[in-house]
Amino acid sequence: FAYLIDLLGFIPNGNRTYFLSRSQPPFFAAMVKLLAAEREDYQLLVKYLPQLEKEYRFWMRNAQTLSADNPHGNRVVWLADGSILNRYWDDSDSPRPEMYATDLEQATKAQRYGPHMFREIRAACESGWDFSARWFADGQHLSTINCTAIIPVDLNALLYHLEETIATAHRLAATPQRAAFYAQRASQRLAAINRYCWDEQLGFYRDYNFVNKSFTPILSLAAAFPLYFELATPEQAQKVVQQLEQEFLQAGGLVSTLNLTGEQWDAPNGWAPLQWIAIQGLRHYGYHQLANTIKARWIEVNVRVFQRTGKIVEKYNVVDIGSAAGGGEYPLQDGFGWSNGVLLRLLRE
Repeated sequence: FAYLIDLLGFIPNGNRTYFLSRSQPPFFAAMVKLLAAEREDYQLLVKYLPQLEKEYRFWMRNAQTLSADNPHGNRVVWLADGSILNRYWDDSDSPRPEMYATDLEQATKAQRYGPHMFREIRAACESGWDFSARWFADGQHLSTINCTAIIPVDLNALLYHLEETIATAHRLAATPQRAAFYAQRASQRLAAINRYCWDEQLGFYRDYNFVNKSFTPILSLAAAFPLYFELATPEQAQKVVQQLEQEFLQAGGLVSTLNLTGEQWDAPNGWAPLQWIAIQGLRHYGYHQLANTIKARWIEVNVRVFQRTGKIVEKYNVVDIGSAAGGGEYPLQDGFGWSNGVLLRLLRE
């Protein structure tokens, strides 16, 4: 991954030439910190500092050119109070080569045939949540996809963590001025996340539509990311936990959203990385009982499917654990890395 950042400036959505116009969500800093913790060697943050900063520059490209008259460009968005937050994007606006016929069909069905529709589809792919009601203007249909109008709370939590990690690396490298610069960036982002992505009335983190100047209507497990990266206050965490337990917890773990759309990142599906983010986030704030409940239920659905099919799969139906997960653009995939990894880690605890 460091090599890909050296070569391209970012980690592409896939290791193929047709994926080079979009990134993966920026988890590289989390990977480096995990490696440093496992090896008990935090000088690894200094070793990978060039790649951390290079990836950060990719996500913040064009930020210096933004203003009220030019409020967004690529992956950065200027907001009315001068804050800058990020969105998902794709540098190309044509049908995806790997899903060419599907994209043409979707555009025709939506009567939105053209570059804007294709870029929206591609931007949602950069998020990893392809596809979900999170990105739909009507909360239901892919034909209304408007991903580039949305400031996702999970992406900005990831970038807060990247800024904090770079600041820590500079402190270890004895470059305090650079450390202070990135610490200030993180502080500014945290304030903006609280201003635009925290719904005090509901007590939950939400995505923000900067075009409509309002929260999107979709509640999702993206709200667990601020707990995972420890940017929530104890009071915010308590409110998020209440929502997770009351609304998202199902027989097989946590459901990705509360919406039934037929898309794979919505109900009734649960996904291994989101279970891990939520479980660890809960542990960070002392909610071990709920974390253990989610853990036990997720292990159970994994084991049940394995006993029935002999397989570990990409995603699981957490609402009806006797049924297979579905939805999306392709059949259920077998032997998926993140399902394997999360299950093994939870079983070994």
